[in-house]
Amino acid sequence: MALAASGHTDTQDGGPAAPAPAVTYALIAVNTLVFLLGPAAGLNPLYGTGPARACAEQRYEQRWGAVPAELLAGRPLTAEQLAEAPDPLPGCPAAPTPGKHPALSVLSGLFLHAGWLHLSGNLLFLYVFGPTVERRLGRARFVLFYLAAGSLATYGFALAEAHSADSTRVLIGASGAISAVLGAYLRFHPRSRVTTLVPLLLFLPLRFPAWLVLGLWFALQWWSVHSAGPGVAYLVHVIGFSAGFLYACTVVSHPPRRPG
Repeated sequence: MALAASGHTDTQDGGPAAPAPAVTYALIAVNTLVFLLGPAAGLNPLYGTGPARACAEQRYEQRWGAVPAELLAGRPLTAEQLAEAPDPLPGCPAAPTPGKHPALSVLSGLFLHAGWLHLSGNLLFLYVFGPTVERRLGRARFVLFYLAAGSLATYGFALAEAHSADSTRVLIGASGAISAVLGAYLRFHPRSRVTTLVPLLLFLPLRFPAWLVLGLWFALQWWSVHSAGPGVAYLVHVIGFSAGFLYACTVVSHPPRRPG
């Protein structure tokens, strides 16, 4: 099921126009710019082409992405750990990253994406649901919420995978933070209508209540945690969504904030 647009607005007929969701648009712009400048987009000639670019991408993610074992130890992986780490690209061993600060990589990793599909999927969800949550929280609180929820989801994943083979795999993407936005939206506006494109019905656009669309999405992520193979950190989605929903529960009884 693909999301196309949200049917909820925060204004009423005759009322003041809702403020532009500047933070949401800024996050979309920064994520896009970082991707275009990095090796995953394949547009920056500094990273070469073919196998050279693929190797550069792996090392770029190792340098700026979050690695669970690094987060828990508070230091970059040692040469011994790197030698035992999964090496998906033959002939391109993971390189040491001296000077890397794991705590900061939690934030930098939120702005990295593995490809065009990864980027566009995340930004679609942010574009659909981010503006409403931003207006509800206010700009300053929204950006703090976004970064804090993304960091919490990353650390939660690190703790869960502390003794698994995934502890030395790189974690990148804004999924944890954006999942928190989805959770907050569900708590704020469970009955608002969301337009979806249903693949089983030839991508026919249909409108369903948010509680149904987002509830099914969360159930799919939860199921994938226990059934899907390596490659996508579904647990990050579950933690982020839960954190966003619970945080929204603490503020839902208060009136909407003006932009910060």
